[in-house]
Amino acid sequence: MPCKLYFIFTFLLLSVSLGVSDDDHEMEEFLKREFSLSKPYQGMPSNSFNVPQWEKSGVTVSFNYVSPCHLKDWEMQVHFKVHGQGKKNLNGDGLAIWYTKERMQKGPVFGNKDNFTGLGVFVDTYPNEEKHIEAQKKRYTPRTQRIFPYVLAMVGNGTISYDHERDGRPTELGGCNAMVRNLQHDTFLFIRYVRRRLTVMIDIDGQHEWRDCLDIPGVRLPLGYYFGASAITGDLSDNHDIISLKLYQLTVLRSKKEEEEEEQDVITIPSVDNMELLRLGQSEEGMSGLAIFFTVLFSMLGCIFLIVIGIVVYSQWSESRRKRFY
Repeated sequence: MPCKLYFIFTFLLLSVSLGVSDDDHEMEEFLKREFSLSKPYQGMPSNSFNVPQWEKSGVTVSFNYVSPCHLKDWEMQVHFKVHGQGKKNLNGDGLAIWYTKERMQKGPVFGNKDNFTGLGVFVDTYPNEEKHIEAQKKRYTPRTQRIFPYVLAMVGNGTISYDHERDGRPTELGGCNAMVRNLQHDTFLFIRYVRRRLTVMIDIDGQHEWRDCLDIPGVRLPLGYYFGASAITGDLSDNHDIISLKLYQLTVLRSKKEEEEEEQDVITIPSVDNMELLRLGQSEEGMSGLAIFFTVLFSMLGCIFLIVIGIVVYSQWSESRRKRFY
């Protein structure tokens, strides 16, 4: 079934300058119109989906930016909507927001190519891992079982593949549950990259309040990559509406020492400083119910073995002590 990704036009906000802080560092934010998608799309004919500075591809309406972005610190606010007639487990697969070295290429990772280079933030609406294990008639009771839809982030260096069968668990930086389907109110995704720190938040409850999703330090993204958005449905169906994409340039005050360090440490390949620690934590948190069962079982058998040995030793000691009285 063809992918459905729609861009719905809304009013364009004027550029603003707001004072915000990040780890006690003052910064300002400015809306970058040329990197944003929002009405009235200057120069766009009313009967056309051609948007200046963006390009579309695939079987339905989708765009990705055709000019590289050289902002050191930035913030992307995404107004989106996921809806459809499919009931539980009959909808999928999700949408993605990208900041990648390559311009959009049709592929299996939420509509984009696999082994991408850069950042992907995914709104995953279908639990492939549960269905895969269920199909093999294996028990699936992980300690950290996800509730879908689920938002997660991944950084790729061109050689790392996205694992569909495990819903991206091996390469996930972090994530959160996000019940975003068929809501009557607006839903938003917030992606901020400041001082090599990636923060993702969501506003899906209709309360106009951001909720933390993930916050990862040590994320290294090069300059000059492309922003984009994509979606895919696979064999299922759903509507993925991108209502607006607003990119803000963040002006962060840095010390002279920090500026010198960043100039010397030029990022050429996307990476995450603490990825090994993240993977270790995920492997521990993701221990299956079967593994937990065997861990408990062997622990109990070990205790029983020690008790039996203790009883035997005590019996021999008691028998030896008894004989000394005769």
